[in-house]
Amino acid sequence: MSFNLMNIGSSGVRASSELLQTTSKNIANLNTKGYVRERTEHATMINNQVGRGETVRLLNEFAQRQLNRDISNKSYYEQFVTEATRVDTLFGEESNNLNQSINALFNSVQEAMNVPSSSVNRSIFLTKAQNMLDQMDRLSGIVFDQNNIVNEQLDIYADEANNLIQQIGDLNTEIAAYNGNFTSGEANTLLNQRDQAIRDLAELVDIETLDGANGSKQVFLGSGQSLVMENGTFNLFSLAGDPDPNHKALKLDVRVGQATALDVDLNTLKGKVGGLLAFRDEILVPAQTKLGQIGLALTDAFNQQNHLGMDLDGNIGGDIFTLPTVGGYPYSDNTGSAQVTATLEAGMGSSIPAEDFRITFTGANTVEIAAVDSKGNVIGTPSTANVTAGVIDSGTIITGESFGLQMAVTGAANVGDSFLVKLNSGAAGNLSLATSRPESLALASPVRTSAGLNNTSTATISAGTVTNTDPATSNFDGLSPPGLSNGQISLVKTANANEYQLNDGNGTTTFTITPPAENMLAQAGNPYDAYGFDFNIEGTPATGDTFVIEFNTGGFDDNRNGAELSNLQSSQLVRQNVVTTATADNLSTFNEAYSGMVTEIGVVANQAKTNGDAYNALAAQSEAWYESMSGVNLDEEAANLLRFQQSYSAAAQVITVARTVFDTLLSAAR
Repeated sequence: MSFNLMNIGSSGVRASSELLQTTSKNIANLNTKGYVRERTEHATMINNQVGRGETVRLLNEFAQRQLNRDISNKSYYEQFVTEATRVDTLFGEESNNLNQSINALFNSVQEAMNVPSSSVNRSIFLTKAQNMLDQMDRLSGIVFDQNNIVNEQLDIYADEANNLIQQIGDLNTEIAAYNGNFTSGEANTLLNQRDQAIRDLAELVDIETLDGANGSKQVFLGSGQSLVMENGTFNLFSLAGDPDPNHKALKLDVRVGQATALDVDLNTLKGKVGGLLAFRDEILVPAQTKLGQIGLALTDAFNQQNHLGMDLDGNIGGDIFTLPTVGGYPYSDNTGSAQVTATLEAGMGSSIPAEDFRITFTGANTVEIAAVDSKGNVIGTPSTANVTAGVIDSGTIITGESFGLQMAVTGAANVGDSFLVKLNSGAAGNLSLATSRPESLALASPVRTSAGLNNTSTATISAGTVTNTDPATSNFDGLSPPGLSNGQISLVKTANANEYQLNDGNGTTTFTITPPAENMLAQAGNPYDAYGFDFNIEGTPATGDTFVIEFNTGGFDDNRNGAELSNLQSSQLVRQNVVTTATADNLSTFNEAYSGMVTEIGVVANQAKTNGDAYNALAAQSEAWYESMSGVNLDEEAANLLRFQQSYSAAAQVITVARTVFDTLLSAAR
C-alpha cells in the first residue's frame, strides 16, 4: 500500500512540477516576440498513475495562416500610403504648383504683346520661361529622389527577405534533425523562431506555407514560386533592372545565380516590397512621364508657333526651347550592335502619350513601336515602321503611328533586338532655353495684307494666317533679311463671277473660287497652296479691286503671332490616352493635364488609405483570433500557477503519508 502511495505521490509531484515549469515559462515569455503559449498534457498509466507529460504549443494553424495573409496586405497598404502621402503632399504644396509657372509664362507673353517693339517685356518672358523650366526640373527631381528612395528600400527589403528565407531553410534542417520529436523544449524554441521568421517574411511579401516532411515548412510566394523548398534548399531574391538599371524588378535567383532566375509576378506581390513597387508603378512612373509629356508638348508647341512669326530682328522666328534627346536602353538579350536615340519630332508634341516605348527590330530595317506601361505591358496596338537612312519618324511609318517619336539608329540590329525609349521620363528635367536673346520671341506675323487705295467696294482682306515658314516647303526664302521667294502677291477681281487674277514672281494665273472667299491661295491651287500662308476676302469686291500680300518688313509693332502664342494656353495639345476613338476628346490643355495628374495622385493615395484602414481592421481581427489560443494570458497563467502549486503540495503530502505508513509497518515488525 505504501509503495503504491509512494509511486502515486512521486508521479504527482513530477507532473505538477512539469506543469509549474510550463506555466512559469509562459509567464516569463509574456513579452517574448514570436513565443507561442505551451501546455503540458499527461496520460494515465497503469493503476491510474500519472504518466510522463508532453509539452505542446497551443497553435491554430488556420488562424496563423490567415494572420500572415492579413499582415501582408496590411504592410502593403501601410507602405503604399506612407510613400504616396508624401508625394501627394509635395505636389499639393502651392510652391510646387506647375500651373502657376505656366500661367506666369503666358501672362508674360500678354505683357510683351502690349508693346511688341520693346525688348523689356520680352526679357521678362525669358525669365518666366526659365522659371517654368526650373519648376519642371524641381518637380522631376522630387519624383527622381523618391524613385531613388524606393530603390534603396528595395535593396534593404530584399536583403531582409533573403536573410529570413535562409533562416527558415536552416531552421527546417535543425527541426528535421529531431526526427519529428516536438516534445523537446529546444524543438519548440526552433518552431517559434521559424514561425516568427515566416511572419516577418509575410510583412515583406505575400506568402503561403505547406507542411513538409519531419516538421519542415515549405514557403511559397502568393503567386506560386517557391521560396523555401525541401531539404533546406531555398530561393533568394535578386534585384535587376532590365533594360533600365534604375527601374529595379524582383527575380528569384536559385542559390545566387546557379540556375535561371525566375520572374516575380509584381501584380500579386503584397507586403512592404509589393507596396513599394505598386507606389512606384502607380504614382512615381506615371507622374514622371506625365510631367515630361506636358513639358515636351508645351515647349514643342511654343517652338512651332514661334517659327511662324517674325522676331524683333526682322527674321523668321526660331526655337525658344531645346528639347532633349535620350538613348534607348538595350535589353540584356540583344545580340546586335545597334544603338537607338530618340527625341520628339518637331510639331508632334500633341501626339506623344505619357508612356514609355519599346522598339523591337522585326527585320534589319523594320521595327515595331509599342507604347508600354510602367510594368512593361503593351498598350493598344503596336505600330510598324521602316528605318530609312537610320531614321524612324512619322514619315517612315508603315502602319499605326510614330507616337511623336523621332529616332536615330546606328549600328546593325538583329531580329528580336529591343530597346526601351524613356523620352518622357527624363524630359521635364532636361528641357532648356535655346536662346538668351529677348529679340528671339517672334511676336509679329511675317506677312501683311492690304487693300488697294483705289478699290471701289467695301470688301476687305484678312490679316492672313501663316502655317509654314520652312524655306524648303514654303514661299519664304530663308535669307537674311528674309522675304517671299516669289515676291509680293497681288490679287485682282475680274469681271467674271467669283474669278480672280493672281500675280507674283511665279507669273500670272486666273482662277475661280467656290464661295465663300476663304483660303484664297489654297483655292488657287498649285503652287500657291504650298506657300505656307493664306488669307480670306470678306465682303463683295468690285471688278478691278486689288489686294496685296507681302512680307511684313519692319512690322515690329505687330503682335499677331504673339496672339497665337498666347492662345496655346487654352489649346488642347496634351494627349490623354494611347487608345482612343475618332469621336473621343483625347486632348487636354497644359493646365488641365497637370491638374489631372495631381488629382490622380490624390485619388490613388486616398483610395489606398481607405483600403489600408480595412486591412488594418482585418489584421487586428486575425491577431485577436491567433492570440486567443497562442498568446499568453497573465490572469489564466496566474490561476494555473496557484492551482499547480496546490497540486504539487498535495502530491508531496501523499509522499509524506506513504513514508509514515511505511515507518509504522517497520515498527510493527520489530
